Amino acid sequence: MVKLPIYMDNHATTAVDPRVLDAMLPYFTQKFGNAASRNHSFGWEAEEGVDKARNQIAGLINAKSKEIIFTSGATESDNEAIKGVVEFYKDKGNHIITCVTEHKAVLDSCRALERAGKASVTYLAVDKYGMVDPGQVRKAITDKTVLISIMYANNEVGTIHPIAEIGRIAKERGVIFHCDAVQAVGKIPVDVERDGIDLLAMSGHKIYGPKGVGALYVRAKGPRVRLTPMIDGGGHERGMRSGTLNVPGIVGFGAACEIAGQEMHSEAVRMRSLRDKLQAGLFERLDEVYLNGHPTERLPGNLNVSFAYVEGESLLMGVNDVAVSSGSACTSATLEPSYVIRALGTNEELAHSSIRFGVGRFNTDEEVDFVTERVSREVKRLREMSPLYEMAREGIDLKAVNWRA
Repeated sequence: MVKLPIYMDNHATTAVDPRVLDAMLPYFTQKFGNAASRNHSFGWEAEEGVDKARNQIAGLINAKSKEIIFTSGATESDNEAIKGVVEFYKDKGNHIITCVTEHKAVLDSCRALERAGKASVTYLAVDKYGMVDPGQVRKAITDKTVLISIMYANNEVGTIHPIAEIGRIAKERGVIFHCDAVQAVGKIPVDVERDGIDLLAMSGHKIYGPKGVGALYVRAKGPRVRLTPMIDGGGHERGMRSGTLNVPGIVGFGAACEIAGQEMHSEAVRMRSLRDKLQAGLFERLDEVYLNGHPTERLPGNLNVSFAYVEGESLLMGVNDVAVSSGSACTSATLEPSYVIRALGTNEELAHSSIRFGVGRFNTDEEVDFVTERVSREVKRLREMSPLYEMAREGIDLKAVNWRA
């Protein structure tokens, strides 16, 4: 018996793993000290928990523990990386290269710098699969370029960018490379040395850790990356991010990273199997279903599809016992079609019909079967009410119809 509602929106957030919660609990009531209090045992215990987490997080991405700076989440990490680099290296240049399908935390940081007259930004297009061409990155670099910011994997369509190749180009040209790796860390192998990444943003709540805690990897050597801090105060986190540390959150984030490191391979195999089963089930039961994103170079748990002749929001309301989304959680308050889907060259009607399924650690085969059947049934129901679908079934070319008001 499947328990309802079913959660299948694991790109938006994840449930805290019970093992993570177990690691966190003592730091609320027993080891509750301030990690910056270095003159008594309560502070030492808290600092010890933070140090352990720093090592756990660094180990997951092949970094050094001193290169991990704790933040409130990936949005802050992205802001600090982009704005901190532009401010610190302003005498060298003010040009940023990014791409049109980045998370809003990156795009809006870039636009804020543009509005303030502090940076000029090149927004690279993506191909029909949502992938950036490294050759276009190379072409876009000028003698004023101080930062390249390309996400590891897209939060909506799951496409994994050729990060190592972009990292090599950045290194060759002496440009700092920032990567929003929120969706990739803990899901697929991420290695800052292999990939040539200088700054990397990550978040606890995307990998079965708590909300409200994230980290920014800042390369310490080869080259050493410098940032102007956005938050001033007590000089915490090597002066890059002042503020009392969220010790329970940090401990949980560290535990989540350790679990991910141990189980990532087997979990990816299971996620991919469930995702492929869901995809096959939907495509077998329905016509006019289209995959968004790269067919193979994608996150193991990601499935983003467009159901032609169905309004995405109507479908979401019709399957309200299944939690999925019609775009990024950060933009779901708007009824505009996803800017990511539109960037793939998808027409507006299909973009409006896109649904993102995020298969996660706690999903089961039985849930996939239920979701497949539930969504297919609702798509068919909505299409029965669509005159456009009926016309298309009769072979009428809708693009050739002369619509009149």
